[in-house]
Amino acid sequence: MPNKPLILIENANLFAPQALGKQCVLIGGGKILSITSEPPKLDDDLVERIDAKGQTVVPGFIDAHTHVTGGGGEAGFATRVPPVPMSQFTRAGVTTVVGLLGTDDIVRNTESVVAQVYALREEGMSAYCYTGGYHLPLTTLTGSVRSDIVFVDPIIAVGEFAISDHRSSQPTLNELLKIASEAHVAHLMTGKAGVVHLHLGDGARGLDLVRQALDESEIPPRVFNPTHVNRRRELFDEACALTKLGCTIDITAFETGDVGYEPLAAVLKYFDGGFDPSKLTISSDGGGCLPDFDAHGRLLRMDFANSSALTNVFYELQQSALALHEYLPCFTSNVADLMCLPSKGRIAKDCDADLVILNSAGEIDHVMALGRWHMFAQQQLIKGTFE
Repeated sequence: MPNKPLILIENANLFAPQALGKQCVLIGGGKILSITSEPPKLDDDLVERIDAKGQTVVPGFIDAHTHVTGGGGEAGFATRVPPVPMSQFTRAGVTTVVGLLGTDDIVRNTESVVAQVYALREEGMSAYCYTGGYHLPLTTLTGSVRSDIVFVDPIIAVGEFAISDHRSSQPTLNELLKIASEAHVAHLMTGKAGVVHLHLGDGARGLDLVRQALDESEIPPRVFNPTHVNRRRELFDEACALTKLGCTIDITAFETGDVGYEPLAAVLKYFDGGFDPSKLTISSDGGGCLPDFDAHGRLLRMDFANSSALTNVFYELQQSALALHEYLPCFTSNVADLMCLPSKGRIAKDCDADLVILNSAGEIDHVMALGRWHMFAQQQLIKGTFE
């Protein structure tokens, strides 16, 4: 690609994520400099011109549930998933990730997640992370959730903290409230997300603990952010009800079988139910394991997730009755708002230049992260250090 300081994308059918029609997007210094209906007059020596030819341009996806260090470990050390290479994210249109720990928060810890986040940043994409993991006591860097969020730049929230799962620490209401309080106060002090990203297992208790927390404390609903809510149908109904109180819920792009809702079905059911469209996000669980346990907690089989699952849900939604501007925020601006990332999830002046260009078939053709083409014409231009 030409090495010029400015990039001008002309004739773009722009969804920012709202539909803006035909626009020209000027990019420089990793930022969106302007959005205009007509091309600005610029010196050709300074600008790389890209004619989008009416192709759709959308914000880069934000995957707020990724096991950047690799997850797994439920069936022994050999089942630990390796760290996720950067191109696995960008190929899927993901330009920002939020990394976390899962079941294994002993062999892997917050230090390793933070280190991997810094590595992804050095390689050219945006990355953040949660502190803690499934279990109590939470694995932290500084000794507390609040000080981790306040003093460690990439750490923006707590998660994934497990409830209603045989692999959890079986936390009590008071234990959940103390964690939520720490996260909320850290949010007030820093402006970071300060949410508790809650792993929901298959347990029949579902979201009982969250409802109790909302009923018996002053902690705002925005702090509680349940994920994997489509894994059981009853759980999904519970989660949808929580959005009426102010919680944002997260659908995971994994197969659920007969007991849950597949991601596409879950999104359609949510919109059909008339729930607040700004309270729904979708994530991949990329790099994490996808175990299947029997009634006695014994592992039957195991697979692992990839951020491409997020893209597949996006492609499936293109064939649905929903319009692009309706579901696109679930991958972009809704996530940015929940994670308090004001320069992410939108194509607007002064936002980070993270964007995806779709071809006429609706497939990802080009991916830009922080003003650099990571993929162009479906060819990977930038890879991670060891790819």
